[in-house]
Amino acid sequence: MPETIELLGSGPPWRRRRRSVDGPRQAPDTLPAERRELLVRWLRRGGNSRWQTLAGDAGHAYPLAQALLEWLVQAGWAVVSEERRGQGWWPQRVEIVDPGALRVALGLSDPQAARQAWESAGHTHFVHPELLAAAGTLAALPPARALRRLSLLEQLARWHAEERSGTRRDFAWFARGDTKSLSEAEWNWLAEHCDLAGFGISGHTPLLLLAAPLLLHVQRAGGSEGRIALDAADDWIGLTPATVAAMVRADGCPRCWRLIENRSSFERVARQRAFGDGVVWLPGFPPGWWRTAMARLLACAPAAADIACDPDPAGIAIALEVGRIWQAAGLEWQAPEMAAERLRNLPQRKPLTEGDRQQLARLRAAGLPPTLAGLAAALDELGEKGEQEGYL
Repeated sequence: MPETIELLGSGPPWRRRRRSVDGPRQAPDTLPAERRELLVRWLRRGGNSRWQTLAGDAGHAYPLAQALLEWLVQAGWAVVSEERRGQGWWPQRVEIVDPGALRVALGLSDPQAARQAWESAGHTHFVHPELLAAAGTLAALPPARALRRLSLLEQLARWHAEERSGTRRDFAWFARGDTKSLSEAEWNWLAEHCDLAGFGISGHTPLLLLAAPLLLHVQRAGGSEGRIALDAADDWIGLTPATVAAMVRADGCPRCWRLIENRSSFERVARQRAFGDGVVWLPGFPPGWWRTAMARLLACAPAAADIACDPDPAGIAIALEVGRIWQAAGLEWQAPEMAAERLRNLPQRKPLTEGDRQQLARLRAAGLPPTLAGLAAALDELGEKGEQEGYL
């Protein structure tokens, strides 16, 4: 590309601006790795920097900085302001021309484009309260990171809607087509805001945790029959979805099935269960594998349900979702442990969030069974919610 020089002064110290014009900019594809890394550091500083600052990024590799600056000028990506000193010209300031386009050419995200994309994305509406709450935290993040995490939430919503289940690697492949595509920071953020087990995502094969007075008969892959005595354990037993799917019948029948959302509460209730009770851990919003396994268990050992979840809007929604499994089987269900008195008598409560209030309004408008309707009214009146561990 031809170079143009614009003189900015006729007397000492002479100054000039130098750039290349009238031609397509050269792509940075062929830049050596060390020059590319230095250029990326320069781009993080923005589009206009003192040469002394940029050269300092190169450290002892000052010739590397000089070579990169010359390439940027000749390739049409930079304008350099220089000052005459003695017999030579010395760089003073460097202006990157169209830094957004250069970032794209380097395969980097463009902050301005990301900001525009985030602003145009609007407020994605999630029905699931955990996804809704997680989306509410994104505005505080840099736009590029917020967009990537918003996409993760959207993929998690689709995973849940399609009733999928699997390992973290399975979800990473589903979300981004690469089993290692989610960083540790992204997994930690997801786990902080969402109950991954409740979404059917686990480090390994998920387990249906239960205690019941049952002897299960399962059909092995080879055709032989196996037996699993659930009452052999003093606490509980974990069954894989494949094991439950292979169940052909059950000897015995529980007096009722007690569904406990909180894991600590489940463990206490399972150890102290009354004779004849079946106790099952309910992992938050029931993922597809859990609903399928529970429906199969009900087909072999039908009994009414006693559902206990956190006394909050999400707990009400979970109880309704689980109750549908019993309704589909023609069985009764109730939630006596979720009565309004439980919430009122808790020693500790915390305020409802805006997401909680929105969900509560939707639940009340749709109509609720008496016990849950009473809890919803108490939540609205108090403006506070609680946790199951406080009463069970």
